[in-house]
Amino acid sequence: MSSVADSAPPAAAGARGLEGRVALVTGGTRGIGAAICRGLAADGAGIAAGYSRDEANALAFAQGIAEYGVEASVHQGNVGSADDCRRAVEEVVERHGRLDILVNNAGILIDRTVDQMTDEDWYRVLAVNLSGAFFITQAALPHMISRGAGRIVNISSLAAQRGNVGQANYTASKSGLFGLTRTLAREAAALLYKAGNLDDEHCVGLTVNAVAPGLIETEMIAGVPERVMDKLRAEIPLRRLGRPEEVARVVQFLCADASSYITGQVWSVNGGMEM
Repeated sequence: MSSVADSAPPAAAGARGLEGRVALVTGGTRGIGAAICRGLAADGAGIAAGYSRDEANALAFAQGIAEYGVEASVHQGNVGSADDCRRAVEEVVERHGRLDILVNNAGILIDRTVDQMTDEDWYRVLAVNLSGAFFITQAALPHMISRGAGRIVNISSLAAQRGNVGQANYTASKSGLFGLTRTLAREAAALLYKAGNLDDEHCVGLTVNAVAPGLIETEMIAGVPERVMDKLRAEIPLRRLGRPEEVARVVQFLCADASSYITGQVWSVNGGMEM
């Protein structure tokens, strides 16, 4: 996302079309988040990956990202803390000099049926999965508005589209991202229009979208018994789990300049499971 002042005709993703941009990916050192970081780095974006623990793994991950020929940094914090969200954004801007792309990927699970769920179970999941996305976006948005461009992608879940037994907190948080995405998309466009930044035909805009993965091969589902996984695979028309890279590819597409007319949308990556 270039600013209006240095805008250029849209570039295609996959051809380092994000050269010079900087992306902050929360929960960016593992699973889907790590795949998103690698995909954006392959397109030329500098990477700032958020993580909550395991500093050694995070630093090793950053070294791997640097092999794509881009600047990489890692930032530790608790996405469930508004103060940590604001601090992380300021750290990224101070380190990289700008912030063009935000991917709200961090999320946690605390699965219990409603009758067994504690107050803390509910509040903690909502704090990380939904409130964290709000607070970090709130901190990042002024940087994008001032440049006249940006991309925000919220990683939701198939669970938000169909519900899951034992996941009232998780599904509520991920469903909340749908409403947050659409409201932010409208507000971002209105702010750019007010600033006069939608007049340039080459402006890549400030878009906000959501991606809703289904069952993806990550650590989050590694502990599910094989008999349960067999049953779940049978519910998927494509009869397999998705790969993190398949989710990352959609994020890369949405972050491209050429995707400037797509905002406020939810993109499903689930092998047809929601049909």
